[in-house]
This record gives sequence, structure tokens and C-alpha cells, in this order.
Amino acid sequence: MSTGFDAPTTAIDDISGDYTLDVSHSRLGFVARHAMVTKVRGQFGAFTGTARIDEANPSSSKVDLTVDVTTVSTGSPDRDGHLVSGDFFDTETYPNITFVSTDVTRDGSEWAITGDLTIKDVTKSLTIPFEQTGSAQDPFGNVRVGFEGETTINRKDWGLTWNAALETGGVLVSDKIKLEFDISAIRNA
Repeated sequence: MSTGFDAPTTAIDDISGDYTLDVSHSRLGFVARHAMVTKVRGQFGAFTGTARIDEANPSSSKVDLTVDVTTVSTGSPDRDGHLVSGDFFDTETYPNITFVSTDVTRDGSEWAITGDLTIKDVTKSLTIPFEQTGSAQDPFGNVRVGFEGETTINRKDWGLTWNAALETGGVLVSDKIKLEFDISAIRNA
């Protein structure tokens, strides 16, 4: 018998509805290669998001996300300061990253959300695959749904071009950045 941390929950039959991201139980992160020898992980501490989930007609589903880029955290105050500077995100001019869905598809527990990702003044279409990780009613009566997703982008496509050449060849920061999403959302009452 399974008890405790890994005890399964009874899934909600129909998760359709309007949701708000539960920021305290969600994570928006990224991974970059540093000096091409190790990985640096970071995340954003403040973001807001809403979703409309329509299980019967997934293409009617929607996602809107706004990320406060000034809350970027990589565990290094110096690096975080560099990321918010004009060399990278230029948060004085562009304090937010946004994602607005344009299409949603579903195959079982697999969802694909295509949308417009805007970083700085550049908007490009991006598809993010998500796995629906569960749904449940929490002890407070809220219907919760969880999703995990990741995709890789080329940061230069969004105008994030700063880099430094290494004496041994290569560059300091990878062009490819993995975006990671661990999402918990609460159905609106």
C-alpha cells in the first residue's frame, strides 16, 4: 500500500475550466551551458498566468503568461545583475516576458501549446510540449491540475546576443537555452 509523499490521487474526470497559475507551487526555469563545460540553472521568481482548458475541444484552450524578468535568479547576484542589464534582458526597457497561446492540441496526457513568445521587442512562435502530470481536489476544495514541459530555444532569435569568446575556443554562454515549466494551476471558482 502506498502512503505518504508518493500516494496517488484520484484524478478529476474533466479538468475543463478557467485556471490561474499557482505561483507558489510552480517553477519557470532555464538551463544554459557555461564555458561549454557545465550547466547554469536559473528561474524567475514572479510570474502570472491564466489558462482555459477545454478537454473536449483542446483547440479552444488558451494560455497567457507574463514573467517579471527582474526576478531572475541563478544563485549568483553578479550573474543575475548581468542578466537584467542591457547586455541581456534590459529590464529597464523590457521588464516582462510574455507568452500568449495561438493553438493547443492534445493526445491523451500529452499537450502541445503553440504561442507567441515575446522577449524584449522580439515576438516569435514557439511550440512547447507538456505532459499532464495529474489533477486532484486539494484539502481546501480547489481543483488543481499539474503540467510539466520543456523546450529549447536559440536565445539569439530573441535578441539575446551578448557573449564572450574563450581563449581556448568556444564561447562563455551557449546559444541554446532549455526552458523548463513545472506548472500547478487552480481552477477558478
